[in-house]
Amino acid sequence: MITLLGYGKTTKAIAKKFAPGCIVFDDNFRENSTDEFGNLLLKPEKFENYKTDIQIPSPGFPPNHPLIQKSQNLVSEYDFFLRDIPFSIWISGTNGKTTTTQMLEYLLKDKNAQAGGNIGLPLADMDKTKNIWILESSSFTLHYTKIATPDIYLLLPIKPDHISWHGSFKEYEDAKLSVLFRMKEGSVAIIPKKYENLDTLCHKVTYENENDLAKKMGIEIEKIEFQSPFLLDSILAMSCEKILFNRTDYKKINSFKTDRHKLEEFEDKSGKLWVNDSKGTNVDATLEALKRYENREILLILGGDDKGVSLDRLFDALKPLHVKIYAIGSNSDKITSMSKTIGKEVHNCKYLKDAISLIKKSHTQKSVALLSPAASSLDQFSSYAQRGDEFMELALS
Repeated sequence: MITLLGYGKTTKAIAKKFAPGCIVFDDNFRENSTDEFGNLLLKPEKFENYKTDIQIPSPGFPPNHPLIQKSQNLVSEYDFFLRDIPFSIWISGTNGKTTTTQMLEYLLKDKNAQAGGNIGLPLADMDKTKNIWILESSSFTLHYTKIATPDIYLLLPIKPDHISWHGSFKEYEDAKLSVLFRMKEGSVAIIPKKYENLDTLCHKVTYENENDLAKKMGIEIEKIEFQSPFLLDSILAMSCEKILFNRTDYKKINSFKTDRHKLEEFEDKSGKLWVNDSKGTNVDATLEALKRYENREILLILGGDDKGVSLDRLFDALKPLHVKIYAIGSNSDKITSMSKTIGKEVHNCKYLKDAISLIKKSHTQKSVALLSPAASSLDQFSSYAQRGDEFMELALS
């Protein structure tokens, strides 16, 4: 029997694959029952009565959760499926993981590669006949992973995020770096230059920025059509392709279409510019968005669950900009207070619909209305996608 902690996408896939041999505990269960596959679904207080040899946590289960504390043999999704994993490329960092993963799968489609992990398919649903697994790897999963290692590790810059889950930035950073210390000779890691002195067996390729990595990998950056922040994502994906197959396909990478809700520009019926950056769920993502529009008046929607991360760097960056701030979400009072401290016009809207209603009164052909919240959406929405969809619907109404 297997104990599953949480009943999200990852653990549901495991429950289906190993049914009826799973016992699932979730804080949302209000009564004991079974799922459609015959697995037991139990309230957390029943945990002591149904101990098994192995406990697999849903990646979102934090280390301080009582069931994590009581578990005797925690095994991550990656460690559990260790024997099934073919040649693998793991992609982590704070911003850009999803885009880099999607770009690399696009580039390696002809090499029988499949992407999964934190996006798309959980490992239980991935195809074992594929030659390559490209796994977007969250800090949550990496925190619980103790054995599995990638053949190639692509690490984007690590910036403060998920502090409330990990307890500190160091713990968050350590989770991302822990992979390196398990990697074997012959494996390759492309990592930020600040980590070049880490004592690891893998071959390290370090970079300071997009230009530095492109130069080291012999990639002609001027032939790539993406702007920052997608530029680094594309160069990382192309670097991996070059390491594996010694090819550089500029036409193919330039034909890749970025995902929705990430710096997604659109115009309303009056030709005014709106930008859906709902996927900007942390400070550094929002800083990248602000750089793109720093020469325009920015009508900025900020707020949500900031996950315990300091917003000081964001407000330092806002000081010189021509910006009006519209605060929403659970930290709207904090954002309102910080905006006033730096002398910026701010509206404490609380809700997205009220922010957009106010923005429409000020928006002109010369301004840009930007949703880049620097916060998670889960205080008011089911996902960043729902938040982005509602933003676009309201903007166009």
